[in-house]
Amino acid sequence: MKIFKTVLVIATVLLMTVLMTANVFAETEAPAADTVAADGENTVRDYKAISAAIIIGIVAASGALAMALTIMKTIEGISRQPEAAGNIRGAMMLGLVFIETAIIYALIVAILVVFVL
Repeated sequence: MKIFKTVLVIATVLLMTVLMTANVFAETEAPAADTVAADGENTVRDYKAISAAIIIGIVAASGALAMALTIMKTIEGISRQPEAAGNIRGAMMLGLVFIETAIIYALIVAILVVFVL
């Protein structure tokens, strides 16, 4: 459980860093949102796309790790108490739903970064 909390804290810090970086790039001056400057610099839209990709990558990896740990602990719990398998499985499914919901929220934030900001 300690490793899960550590990974969760690191993922949260990285996610917040990427979100703050996306704002910094969004406030830089560019000729237009869809054009490239004459000297070959990337535009704000390119930086937003990179930031969104980083957000999704970090959150998806963190979610996959969290799901793997959840399933691992569930199997371990069922092997110790087979008579409580139904209750343990139900709690695991609820936990997996919450983890997947957090990943979907990150996807929505990434889409908003690209298209709205």
